[in-house]
Amino acid sequence: MRQPEEALQTVLEDIFALYDRILKQHQPQLRSQEIGIVQSIGQGIARVVGLPHVQAEEIVRFAGGSLGMVFNLDPEEVGVILLDSSDKLQSGTEVRRTGKVLDVPVGNTLLGRVIDPLGRSLDGKGLVRTSQRRPAEREAPAIMDRAPVNVPLQTGIKAIDALIPIGRGQRELILGDRQTGKSGLALDTIINQKGKNILCIYCAIGQRSAAVAKLIADLYEHDAMAYTTVVMAAGEEPPGLQFIAPYAATAMAEYFMDQGRDVLIVYDDLTNHARAYRELSLLMRRPPGREAFPGDIFYIHSRLLERSTHLNSRRGGGSLTSLPILETEAQNMAAYIPTNLISITDGQIYLSPVLFQKGVLPAIEVGKSVSRVGGKTQLSAYRAVSGDLRLSYAQFEELEAFSRFGTRLEESTRLTLERGRRVREILKQKQYVPMAAAVQIAVLLSVTTGLLDRVPIAKIAVAERAIASAIATQLADLCLQIEKGDVLTDHARKAFLKVSETAIATILEV
Repeated sequence: MRQPEEALQTVLEDIFALYDRILKQHQPQLRSQEIGIVQSIGQGIARVVGLPHVQAEEIVRFAGGSLGMVFNLDPEEVGVILLDSSDKLQSGTEVRRTGKVLDVPVGNTLLGRVIDPLGRSLDGKGLVRTSQRRPAEREAPAIMDRAPVNVPLQTGIKAIDALIPIGRGQRELILGDRQTGKSGLALDTIINQKGKNILCIYCAIGQRSAAVAKLIADLYEHDAMAYTTVVMAAGEEPPGLQFIAPYAATAMAEYFMDQGRDVLIVYDDLTNHARAYRELSLLMRRPPGREAFPGDIFYIHSRLLERSTHLNSRRGGGSLTSLPILETEAQNMAAYIPTNLISITDGQIYLSPVLFQKGVLPAIEVGKSVSRVGGKTQLSAYRAVSGDLRLSYAQFEELEAFSRFGTRLEESTRLTLERGRRVREILKQKQYVPMAAAVQIAVLLSVTTGLLDRVPIAKIAVAERAIASAIATQLADLCLQIEKGDVLTDHARKAFLKVSETAIATILEV
C-alpha cells in the first residue's frame, strides 16, 4: 500500500527540484512600458498624449480592452482611430502600446464563419480558433512572381461569361447606381463556385446588418457557406473598423492563395470604404482634396487591389480574383472614386438603372462593360459565339434607338431588330440560377444562328429551359469536353444545333 505514496513523493521531489533550478537561472529584468492618456474623444477617433515612441499603424489597447490603431503622429499628440465602440472611453483613460501592427487570424477554420475584421466571431458559433496570424497590410506580389491570367472564373451568368469574361487573378469592378443588382451579381458568382475548388470571401463594408444577414441566409440556402468566409463591418460600426475591413479580408484570402488555392474575394462596397476613410481623415484634420477626399485616396485602393493576382508555379500557382463593388450616383461613371477604380482594375461591369427598370436582369449594359483580359481567359468554345453575339447586340441597340423615329423599316433592318430582341431576352437570367458553360454555349449558339428567330418573344424563356434540359441530358459527354476547355468542333456545333432545334420544335408545337 505504501508504494504509490512513495512514487508520489518521488515525483513531487523532482518537481520541486526543477522549480529550484528554474528560479536560480531566472534573471528578472525591468521593462519600460509607455502608458498614454486619452486627451479627447471624437466620433470614431481619440487623441492621445504620452506615447513618444509609438509607431504609425501600431495597435494600442485602451483600459477596458478596446483597441485602436495609430493614424496620425503629430508632435504633441497621437491620433488614434477606434476599432471598437467608444461608449466606455473618456478623457483620462489609459492607453498602452502593444508593439504590433494590425494582424488577423488565418486558416481553414475561417471557412463557413461570419467574423469581424479583427477575427472575432459574429455567428454565435464560439471563438474562431486558428494557429496562425498574418499582418493585414502586406506588399503586393512582385511582377516576377506573377503569371498571366489565362484560366477562366465562371460566374454562371451568360452575359458575363460570354461577353465580359473574368479570369482567375483578375480584378473586375462591378459598378452601378443604388439598387441595380450589384451585390446579387457577386452573390450568384459565389454560388456558382460550388464544386469548382474555389474558396470565397465576402467582405461587407458599411452595409446594413439586415442586408448582410439576408445574403448570409442565401449562402446557407444554396450550400455556399461551406467554402465561404464572411467578413463584416456593418454601417453602425466605427469608421476605423470599416476602413481596415478589406485589408483584413485580403490577408485571410492571401493565406489560401499562398497555399496554391484559387480564391475569389468580393468587396461590397468600396464607396463606403472611401467615405469611411474620408470621415477619419477629416476628423484627424488631414488636408482635404477633391470632393473632400484626402490626397492618398487613390493609393489606399491601389495597394489593396494590387494584391489580387495569379502567382507563378514557383510561388505555388494560386490566384486571388477580386470583384470590388462601387456605387455610382446618377449614372456618373466619371466621378472621382469611379474613375480611380476603373483605372486600377482590369475592366468593369456596368449595371444600368434604365435596363433594371425595364426588367432586363441582370441589368448589364454591354456597351459600357469591358474585360481588359478579354478572350484569353474564356473557354475555347465561347469564341465560336461571343464575337457574333457582341456584334449583333451592338447593331441591335443602335438600330433600336433610330427605329423609334421611323415608321417604315426595311426588311433587313426589321430582321436585325427581331434577332436583337431575342438576344436581349436570352441574356436575361434569374438570380440564384447559374448556368453551366456548355449549356450557355448551346443557348447562345441557338440565338446567333437564328434558330430562335421563329420563337415568339414570350416563349424565349421556355425555349431556353427546353434547350438547357435537352443538352444536359442528351450531350452530357460533349458538355464535359467543352467545360474542360476543348474547342467547339464542327461536329460538336452540329450536335448542339440539332438537339436545340428539336427542343425548339417541341415548344412551337405546344
